[in-house]
Amino acid sequence: MQSRAMRAALIAVALIAFGAAAFFLISSERQISERQDAVRAFDRRAREVTGQLANMRAAQQAYVAAGQGVAFWIPEVATLITTTSNTIDALRQSATSPDARRPLADAAANLAEFREVDKRARDYLGSGDRLMAADMVFSDGAEMAAAAGLQLEAASLAEQQAVDTFEAGRRRVQAYVLGGVAVSALLIIALLALPGPRSSPRVAETADTPEPAWTGTLSLRDGTDGTAAEQVGGVLPRDLRRRDAVPALQQAAALCTGFGRVTDVDELKRLLAGVANIMDASGLVVWLGNTAGADLRPVLAHGYSVQALAQMRAVPRSADNAAAAAYRSGTFQIVVARPGASNGAIVAPILAPEGCIGTLTAEMNGGRETSDRVQALGAIFAAQLAGMLTPSAPAAEDHGSFESKTTAG
Repeated sequence: MQSRAMRAALIAVALIAFGAAAFFLISSERQISERQDAVRAFDRRAREVTGQLANMRAAQQAYVAAGQGVAFWIPEVATLITTTSNTIDALRQSATSPDARRPLADAAANLAEFREVDKRARDYLGSGDRLMAADMVFSDGAEMAAAAGLQLEAASLAEQQAVDTFEAGRRRVQAYVLGGVAVSALLIIALLALPGPRSSPRVAETADTPEPAWTGTLSLRDGTDGTAAEQVGGVLPRDLRRRDAVPALQQAAALCTGFGRVTDVDELKRLLAGVANIMDASGLVVWLGNTAGADLRPVLAHGYSVQALAQMRAVPRSADNAAAAAYRSGTFQIVVARPGASNGAIVAPILAPEGCIGTLTAEMNGGRETSDRVQALGAIFAAQLAGMLTPSAPAAEDHGSFESKTTAG
């Protein structure tokens, strides 16, 4: 099916995608780090200005304090006013948030008012009216300086909030990029797993080799009807004759397109029927929990009778079965059929950016659980379900009635 050139091209595409994703992640982390360094520097300078305002108030109050030399403190206050004004202007230029620039502009205006108050206080001192000078210093001057300090604190808070918002946005984009790369990687893996050219019937007969499977049980439902697939020891069965890969890939692409456009539960159930058909599965169940570890609960199913659906119970995250193992570890699980007793199964984790939120279990016909094609398709469809079920995952404790949401196929 695939030539060596095609495989090399797919590997090259995967490497390019991984490289682009890595470059984006590194660039995003560098930008986040630079913004965080800038806001820390901004906060340090704002604190310096707050200290300068406190020194400026104390120096101005020395005008009317007994035993202080006015000739010394007047130029000291003038110097502090100039220095503080220049620092506030520098902060306004370095601020990245409009919400930070507004309080800085107000702080500059209050500092200008403080300069006018200082001038009037010096005029009163020059005319010998120390009482009016003290009133200007301890009322208007103190009020202007305190207001400027509060506005500097507001500017620092606004800058920090802007950086937090920027970082949260970058993290979301990073999650989308990683999700896209993961889906692309799964599609490429599925394409690479398709069978290559067959040189002879002898080669075709020995192409499939058994793989080890998870040692435990699936336990899809309680009951004694013997239809729940269980893991057994011994030699794994050989996969049956492979289906033609091209129609299967075309059907998978159509189903992925359908998942991207689904609008209601009935349409989703029809898509599940298509998934069961292309995977040759006798039954599918979508189990939903959440990243906090809530019990897995069946929310959608295809291929089971009403009686079988009624026997399905919630699966704790700590349970000793394949569904819980996939939920805990976020890794693919295989349950091999017991000859003459039960069908095999695969369990694909449904992975959201925050972690595993559920599983897709498929009960397989004829030992197809060991097929690379079936396993790749299960992983692809679980990834598609993740995009639709992620908003519902936090409500896993209240999925409602199973029978009201599912219909036997």
